[in-house]
Amino acid sequence: METKQLIELAKEARKLSYSPYSNFAVGAVILTKDGKIFKGSNIENASYPLCMCAERNALYNAYMNGYKKEDLVSLTLVADTDTPCTPCGACRQVISELFPKNAPINMANMKGEVLTMTIEELLPLSFSGEDLK
Repeated sequence: METKQLIELAKEARKLSYSPYSNFAVGAVILTKDGKIFKGSNIENASYPLCMCAERNALYNAYMNGYKKEDLVSLTLVADTDTPCTPCGACRQVISELFPKNAPINMANMKGEVLTMTIEELLPLSFSGEDLK
């Protein structure tokens, strides 16, 4: 599936955002090797620490449907920003453990600008389970 199609699907997911406090809606999609799409959008709460980002919702959605890191092909996210929207630090940490190291992460804005990187480029020297040994 082409990046442009994935961005359109992420825009659809963005419409499902519950963001009454920040008014910052984000949509994300995970593409799997067998062509399935898992959507996520950000869901806010009046108690801000309890909010969940679109990227993590999409990843957790894939995992809850039986998919694992080795099944995932790409992550695409979009928001109405001046430049392509990038994952927050918490999402980068989760992505570093649950998403393939060299798989593309397509970051876009509503104007059609796209930046594609890997999680290793977005979060070098990440904390991992190896650090707990």
